[in-house]
Amino acid sequence: MRKLITIVSALALLAGAASAAETSGPETYDLLFKGSTLDDLALDQQLIYDRIVQNGIKPETQERDTGKIVLSFADGQVPEALLRFSRDDKYRNIGTFPASVGNPIIMYFVETVVRDMAETAGGSPYYIRNRVKEALIQPADVSKGQAIIAGETVETVDVTLRPFKGDPNADRMQGFDELAMTVSMSDDAPGWYLVLAAHVPGADDGDPLYSSVMTFDHTETAQ
Repeated sequence: MRKLITIVSALALLAGAASAAETSGPETYDLLFKGSTLDDLALDQQLIYDRIVQNGIKPETQERDTGKIVLSFADGQVPEALLRFSRDDKYRNIGTFPASVGNPIIMYFVETVVRDMAETAGGSPYYIRNRVKEALIQPADVSKGQAIIAGETVETVDVTLRPFKGDPNADRMQGFDELAMTVSMSDDAPGWYLVLAAHVPGADDGDPLYSSVMTFDHTETAQ
């Protein structure tokens, strides 16, 4: 059954709504990389995420990077989670991950933001990746919200990271020092993650300089 979602809380955070609290570093990591998030899914189920990208500096990347992310399972002695990117009836494999660890969509989200920032703003991808990794184990803004899944209202927890706030190299980042990464999660969502969004504001509250939003769309049975 198709599971349509309306997200309120994550988008409110991206628009600058005040956070309700702050996590500790370990709490940040434990929320974002929660284990066993795939354990309740049957091996013939697939999770489908939509990814929409906007890029004001490199608009040619928008069509290339906008599409669907499909998570499926390989049934072996140790089940594996397979990620692939799909667009226009074409697809490419992203990677294979131990399903017991949890939903790998969070790792893909982090890596795509690192890649996109390095490609768009320049700079060392190693430096960018290290700063983002540091943010994953630092205190972060957290708030409670709500989402609608298949007509039912569910409770969410939303975590926002700002990995380059106060960075000494901010003046060389072409605006990416204002990057906010917000992840909206719920126990009622298959695979835990509802929205994984990265946002860099544009000038004068116009179109964002950069936006990448991955949204859980639905589950389906593998063919």
